[in-house]
Amino acid sequence: MNKAQLVEAIADKMGGRQQAADAVDHVLDAIVRAVVAGERVSVTGFGSFEKVDRPARYARNPQTGERVRVKKTSVPRFRAGQGFKDLVSGSKKLPRGGEVAVKKAPKGSLTGGAAATVKKAAAKKVTKAAAKKVTAKKAAPAKKVTAAAKKAAVKKTTAKKTTAAAKKATATKAAAKKTTAKKAPAKKVTAKKAPAKKSTARKTTAKKTTARKAS
Repeated sequence: MNKAQLVEAIADKMGGRQQAADAVDHVLDAIVRAVVAGERVSVTGFGSFEKVDRPARYARNPQTGERVRVKKTSVPRFRAGQGFKDLVSGSKKLPRGGEVAVKKAPKGSLTGGAAATVKKAAAKKVTKAAAKKVTAKKAAPAKKVTAAAKKAAVKKTTAKKTTAAAKKATATKAAAKKTTAKKAPAKKVTAKKAPAKKSTARKTTAKKTTARKAS
């Protein structure tokens, strides 16, 4: 029997396959967590689960026969309860009609141990799920703010570049106007000097006329 078959076997008693699967998962998870933490999980009539430390030792490789040193380690161990042993050996008959093979726990005895571990595990799962939702909600606005900040920074940079280009263009225009204003008087002086040449030409013409008359 595998896990799926185990779920199917208790589905009718648990009120559905999903409820049975959740029950099996929670029980196994609680047992594993308790054993890893060094606790002993004992189910009356069924057996107990515990953590056993193995010291460092030497072993032999079955293929080569070479002696190999094995490091210190911890392993899980299951010890069957007396009721379980009796049923397997045949000294006691297995009840018919789908009754529980092991003794039921007395009322009020499941306030600690495995039951408490199951509750703690469920509480941890709920807490983790809530923490993930809160983190996701906080992370989303942060990303939006970052994107908005980047856009604002790009706009500011573009505005600065535009302002700098406008200032350069204005300075260039002002420099061009000053250069044009400075060159303009030179043209006026040249225009004034031109009549002087004409008066000199008139004087030489008058002299020539006077000489001709005298002769």
